[in-house]
Amino acid sequence: MSEPYEWGEPTWRGKVNAVRAGRSLLPDVWPNGARCAVALSFDSDHETNELRDGGGSVARLSWGEFGARRGIPRIRRVLDRFGAKASFFVPAVSALLHPEEQKSLAEDGHEIGLHGWIHELNTKLDAATERDLMLRAADTLEKISGKRPVGMRTPSWDYSPNTLDIAREMGLLYDSSLFSDDDPYEIVANGEATGIVELPVEWIRDDAVYFMMNRHGAQRPYTPPADVLDIFTREFEGAHAEGGLFLLTMHPHVTGYRSRIFILEQLLERITAKGDCWIATHAEIAQYCADQAGMTTKGTT
Repeated sequence: MSEPYEWGEPTWRGKVNAVRAGRSLLPDVWPNGARCAVALSFDSDHETNELRDGGGSVARLSWGEFGARRGIPRIRRVLDRFGAKASFFVPAVSALLHPEEQKSLAEDGHEIGLHGWIHELNTKLDAATERDLMLRAADTLEKISGKRPVGMRTPSWDYSPNTLDIAREMGLLYDSSLFSDDDPYEIVANGEATGIVELPVEWIRDDAVYFMMNRHGAQRPYTPPADVLDIFTREFEGAHAEGGLFLLTMHPHVTGYRSRIFILEQLLERITAKGDCWIATHAEIAQYCADQAGMTTKGTT
């Protein structure tokens, strides 16, 4: 196989153009004249982070269990206090390990979205295996939550050359794994509009990068929680000033600690104090953007 510096233009241009950002789907106005849309999401990885890697560490499995046992209840209390609905992206194995959690969240009006089968890395899978896992995951979440998921977030935001084709086959309304903008856009595949809404993510707006560690490796970041709140607040204020989307990714086993849950609390205090923010699930925001743009979508909220 040739080295990248040996590639001809068709090769490197083809890789770049396979999945791109198309037209902006930022609406002229948000519902009820809101200035800003707020999409809060929680990746409920729980035990699957360690299971994906072989499940050899009982200690790290217990860390995942903390997310379900303590993190989710704390997060739910905060969301309930502010009447905020959120999106929970759940690996199918997490849902099978904690089915009552997913049922209860869905019954309360929160969204349950696709997040792989066992938090696998898509770029390490062949197309047939990735497709099988995505379809089985969708079936599992539908059976447990009572509603078929209309959107996905790939585990670790890992997108293979086959991921988008599978999402299109499944008729998904939206994806939330890519980084090309701050605000919603339509995904384009090799120059063709796909009809799939992208709700962009960013590591800056993810709690894990500031707090996650692995004692046997070099990954030992630790940012003081007050500084993380400051970063998230600045991202929100920027989205509010521009009339855009503020999308935040959190994890129950990361944010759900006594010394960190205040980040979510104080952020929601600031958001609700504005009086002009629309807090909604990813599915609701994606559907609204699609409707405002006159897109024909298979997904439905």
